[in-house]
Amino acid sequence: MAEETTTEAHTYPPSEQTTQYANAKADLYEQADADFEGFWADQARKYVTWGTDFDQVLDWSDAPFAKWFVGGELNVAYNCVDRHVEEGNGDRVAIHFVGEPGDERDITYAQLKDEVCKAANALSELGVSKGDAVAVYMPMIPETIIGMLACARLGAPHSVVFGGFSSDALRSRIDDCKAKVVITADAGYRRGTPSPLKPAVDKALEKADGGSVEKVLVVNRGDTDPEMKEGRDVWWHDVVDSASTEHTAENHDSEHPLFILYTSGTTGKPKGILHTSGGYLVQTAYTNSVAHDVHPGEDVYWCTADVGWITGHSYIVYGPLANGVTQVVYEGTPDSPHKGRWWEIAQNKGVTVFYTAPTAIRACMKWGDDIPAKFDLSKIRILGSVGEPINPQAWEWYREHIGHDEAPIVDTWWQTETGAIMISPLPGVTDLVPGSAQKPLPGIAVEIVDDEAKPVERGQTGLLVVTKPWPSMLRGIFGDNERYKQTYWSRFENLYFAGDGAKFDEDGNIWVLGRVDDVMNVSGHRLSTAEIESALVSHDRVAEAAVVGATDDMTGQAVVAFVILREGGASDEDQEKLVQELRGHVGNEIGPIAKPKSVMIVSELPKTRSGKIMRRLLKDVAENRDVGDTSTLTDSSVMDFIKNNLQAKK
Repeated sequence: MAEETTTEAHTYPPSEQTTQYANAKADLYEQADADFEGFWADQARKYVTWGTDFDQVLDWSDAPFAKWFVGGELNVAYNCVDRHVEEGNGDRVAIHFVGEPGDERDITYAQLKDEVCKAANALSELGVSKGDAVAVYMPMIPETIIGMLACARLGAPHSVVFGGFSSDALRSRIDDCKAKVVITADAGYRRGTPSPLKPAVDKALEKADGGSVEKVLVVNRGDTDPEMKEGRDVWWHDVVDSASTEHTAENHDSEHPLFILYTSGTTGKPKGILHTSGGYLVQTAYTNSVAHDVHPGEDVYWCTADVGWITGHSYIVYGPLANGVTQVVYEGTPDSPHKGRWWEIAQNKGVTVFYTAPTAIRACMKWGDDIPAKFDLSKIRILGSVGEPINPQAWEWYREHIGHDEAPIVDTWWQTETGAIMISPLPGVTDLVPGSAQKPLPGIAVEIVDDEAKPVERGQTGLLVVTKPWPSMLRGIFGDNERYKQTYWSRFENLYFAGDGAKFDEDGNIWVLGRVDDVMNVSGHRLSTAEIESALVSHDRVAEAAVVGATDDMTGQAVVAFVILREGGASDEDQEKLVQELRGHVGNEIGPIAKPKSVMIVSELPKTRSGKIMRRLLKDVAENRDVGDTSTLTDSSVMDFIKNNLQAKK
């Protein structure tokens, strides 16, 4: 059957050493199943220090609007910095910072506490108080994390905007959350040169509708001498460096807003995903502990995400720092100044836990096995994957070449909206299956259902839903409660619809198949784009693949594939032969119904600056529509190349 995903036949049971050392134990599942609210109460008290203890674990009376740890009060920044100093761990390194030009800084928890207090005092002097929104438009430098924690300390929700977004994208987010202050930098380093940020802020504020911004706080990162508007713009080194290190952390209600993070919406208007304090911090700290298996004082953890995305919020800023972990923060790209940059840093800093995206893993595969082989990665004991389903071939490469055939891989499924990891193997507990996110974490309840909300049989594709509330769930779309209900809760009654397709294999493992609009209906057969992409990448000539469904008169939809070859490429004559070989390969891997109608060999795929493949644009080209907005792509000329080559082949 075409619907059945091809999976790896073998599994990887945990080693005895991993099981003994792991934070997670098998009985966590039993505890959560036996007493759902009691389980989460235990995690809340284990991972978070409360100024006032909560008196109710969950209030679901106003569903789908949840309240977790009701009556509890805490300060998120206190949990991430102060308490570690008070417990005698102030000398522990919190952040090993590596700048792209090669500059480095080690910041201890005591130093981080001082810097957060100084930034909180400076923001207060600039007029920020509890409840005021602060926009953050920054590179990957320590001041970004310090600024976020200072906002959390004050109870001022931050809205971090990825530093690669345009001034228009920044403006729309500033307007929506009515930011009072913008924290930015003159520039951030990218591929060897300073990439300006401050001019985009200036342009955004020129066009801003509400005029809510009173001050712009600027970090001097690139010495680019930006224009500074008198009375509005202030230098970080002028107001933060001279501020007092004394600041009392006020406790805030568990449901007090912590941040707003914008994500794409189907209407074109970004959705401001609202996360609050207590439940979010509990679940990020818990999942960082049991899924990434971090051991404070022993591990050096590295999540390669940017803080502009939810992964950076949850698994660079809040989860690891709440746990008192030592981590690496790197400013630049994995191939600058050379393609072994990540592995060089991992070697030099003694990284033990490494968390990255399948897109990056496949890029490293493409560059060649010999590059990571040059570096000592023997300290790595846990690997993680985040952002999209990882194909089994990339999973195997990751384990072999980065995890020296030993390190467990946690393939994590979650979203901006969920706030923290929802589905993942547990190191030391789970028998690993390459390419599968496997099981919901203890305390998380998911199901795979059909269009009538009935659970599907094993082996059948369905829709992934969450059946119970969870602590780090979004509390709504900022300023639009109705949109929140319509977007996430209207398809099925009392079920959160994640927007992803999935299936259980015969062993009950979950295979996430991508967004439901990435599931094609070919002659009545539902095919996952991720499944076909995985089959293409399993061919030894293919480094990366993207598949879309294009409207077809005969079959309803036809499979159209775009592939990048491994180093070496192919001649025109060889390409024609290879295209037919790849079509046949997919047919052999999945079934004849899945054979792509067309395969185009390209040098690059359209990707956002976060590394996400923009399949929507490929679908536009495949269906002869005008290509939509390409402003968020790393290289918009990629689409012109693809479009021209497709037309030439017709």
